[in-house]
Amino acid sequence: MYQTILFDLDGTLTNPALGITNSLAYALEKFNIEVTDKKELYRFIGPPLQDSFENFYHFSKEDSLKAVDFYRDYFRHKGLYENEVYQGIPDLLERLKAQGKKRLVATSKPEEFARQILKHFELFDYFDLVAGASMDGSRRLKGDVIAHALTSAQIADPSSAIMIGDREHDIIGAKKNGLDAIGVLYGFANREELETAGAKFIVETVENLRKILL
Repeated sequence: MYQTILFDLDGTLTNPALGITNSLAYALEKFNIEVTDKKELYRFIGPPLQDSFENFYHFSKEDSLKAVDFYRDYFRHKGLYENEVYQGIPDLLERLKAQGKKRLVATSKPEEFARQILKHFELFDYFDLVAGASMDGSRRLKGDVIAHALTSAQIADPSSAIMIGDREHDIIGAKKNGLDAIGVLYGFANREELETAGAKFIVETVENLRKILL
């Protein structure tokens, strides 16, 4: 049984769709790009922002960095709070804590924002460690964030830990660090994406997650 549980944040602990898409629309508007259907922006949820601007809108690296700054301007003041905790998550975290499991957050969101969100939604105290991306972009890939989390929490045996996330980046990052991974379908990926990435388990609900972890 796994003794250390790493959780992604967006699409795993909370549903950030409204805040993220509003922040993206604000940033894209600065480049005279109008978004008519914000659901088109769901693909941004999970991967590093800079990479997504480059991949989806073919921005140069310079423009991508500017877009990230515009995004953060909105997100810092409004988007951060346009978010909601998935039903059942607080109870799951409470049970894991009661069983003495080590609980970590590993997110591609900047660590500063991750901490603010967790504190605002009263989830912060459930975790032993919160690991996120660095603001300067030097640590933004999920594999690097997971490695940072494991090192910081002094987890020497990756086979005793498991990563939970809703996108392929979570699964790929876990495998890169020798961890098993659970893909959740209540977030922003479909089953095919998670299967192709190599998730050991795929669950549809928080309740299904509880059955594996407890």
